[in-house]
Order: sequence, then C-alpha cells, then structure tokens
Amino acid sequence: MSLSCAFVLGAGLGTRLRPLTDERPKPLVPIFGKPLITFAFDHLISAGVSEFVVNTHHRPEAYGRILGERDGKAVYEGCPVTFRHEPLLLDTGGGIRNVADLIGGRDFLVYNGDVLSDLPLAGAIAEHSRAGNLATLVLRSSPGPLQVRCDPTAGRITDIREAIGGRSEPKFLFTGITVLSPEIFDEIPVGEAVSIIPIYLDLIRRGARIGGCIVDEGSWFDLGSLEAYLGAHEWLQTEKLAYTAPGWPRAIDPSASVSESARLGGFFSVGAHVQIGEGATITDSVIWENARIAPGSSLTRCVVRDGCQGIGIMRGAVV
Repeated sequence: MSLSCAFVLGAGLGTRLRPLTDERPKPLVPIFGKPLITFAFDHLISAGVSEFVVNTHHRPEAYGRILGERDGKAVYEGCPVTFRHEPLLLDTGGGIRNVADLIGGRDFLVYNGDVLSDLPLAGAIAEHSRAGNLATLVLRSSPGPLQVRCDPTAGRITDIREAIGGRSEPKFLFTGITVLSPEIFDEIPVGEAVSIIPIYLDLIRRGARIGGCIVDEGSWFDLGSLEAYLGAHEWLQTEKLAYTAPGWPRAIDPSASVSESARLGGFFSVGAHVQIGEGATITDSVIWENARIAPGSSLTRCVVRDGCQGIGIMRGAVV
C-alpha cells in the first residue's frame, strides 16, 4: 500500500541554522548543491507519493528561484507541487488545517522539510491503515531527544513531552514524519496558529487511536545546527541514501572554477559557478553556488553562502 499525497513543511523560520537561513528557508539550503527539500521529495517518491503540497512563509520567493515555483505551482521529477503561502505563520497544526482543501479526503503523509532521511515508510503506512489510526507517528529508538512514549506492542502513543504524566512506556524520537487520516482536519481550528502536539494529546486523552511505528532501519538526520549541516556532508561523501541517484554526490560542480594550486581536503562541497583562487585551502567546508574564495585563503569547517566571498584564514565561520 502507498499514499499518493504528502504535505511537506516548508514554512519554518530555520532560526537554529541562522545565518544560513537569512536569505532562504531552511528546506532550501543545499546539500552537495541539491536543495534539502528535494531529498524529502525523493524519499517520498520512493515510497509511492506522486503529489506534493508545500507551505511557505519565510522568504517564499526563494522557492521560485530555486525550485521554479510560479503562481503557486511547480513540478519536481514529473510530480506536481502546490505551494500554500502563510502570511501569518500557522505552526504545524494550523499549517495542516490550512491545506485541507488541497489534500481532500485522502490519507496523506506529513514530512518535515528540514529532515534528511531514507527510512523505509511502507510499514508505517500499512500499520496506519490496518489499525485504523487517526495519526501514525514514525519513531526511532535513538538518537535523542526521546520525547514520545509509545507502547510498542499495541502501537499506541501514550504521552508526548510528559504532558500527560504517569506513563511508563519507553520513549522514542519523533522523526518528523507522520501518516494522517483526513479526519484530523476536524480536530484543528481553522485559521489559527496552533501546534499539532496539543491536538494529539487531547486525542490521546479521549482514547482516539494515535499510533506509533518504530523504524530503526535506514538513516535519519535533523539538520538543526551548523555542525549537523556539515556532518551530513561528511556522511554523504562516503555513504549513500537508499534513493541516491548514480553519480551523486559530486563534490565539485562541473561549472566551478578551481585553481590548480588550490588544495581541497577532508569533505567538501563546491557549488555551481564557484571560483576558488590560487593557493586557497578548503577543508571540511561547503561552498554554495556563485561564491568566491580569494587566493591564498584558508577555510576549515566553514560555509560560504551563495554570492559571498571567503577571504583570509577562517575556521567554523559562516560567510
């Protein structure tokens, strides 16, 4: 069984990753030159999804520049993408309710746009249908934070963030991926900024079926910090995601100009139309498109954003 539609959360402010997110929303930061949100698309396509809905808020124009969004529409790998802008940020619950007309009466997936993962999703989708759940959260045993209590035998969520209390079931990590039934729309107020967590907690207290499916196979990253962002590049330089296309990643974009005397070491990503000058040294760093590295510069664990220049000796810097 597969689901045809997914709602990918693209409206967050990305405050933990600033200043990388000053000029673009977090789901559009590049991983080896590829926008982060497209990994979510690829993952979901591999699970059978063929239609996407994306909400926007911070820097919405970047979706047009990077994904080709125009008049609220785009196409990714032959799959239609519909954008729904939120002038007022509605949080997760409000964002879900705000796209009810685009989802219709279908079960659907919700996927955080800042997650990098290749978890197998078929089991969670099947369990959602089999158990008749209103929501099925995809969980992992580690790494932290472990904030969701779940009875693995019954497949039921019993508490989130210890809000209910008095529970002894083991705690799990929420991956940011959920299967939802359309009946969830009836539980969320219209036009209000509201988190989905209080909605789930109220449903748990009322005895509604809020399920949890534990998936410890595959890889999962939450790119919530500069170190996590760099760490994903380090991992991907030697490892592969299940849906990774042949020949990807390319550490140096073919359009980049790298001086023969420049030295690149450790893990590195050099984006489109980048210019790296003579004698420059790049180590464990990510250079976005159209950036310039001045001759003789030395960068270690740095990120140089699009159109910016790295100059001098820098360590752990974002330019």
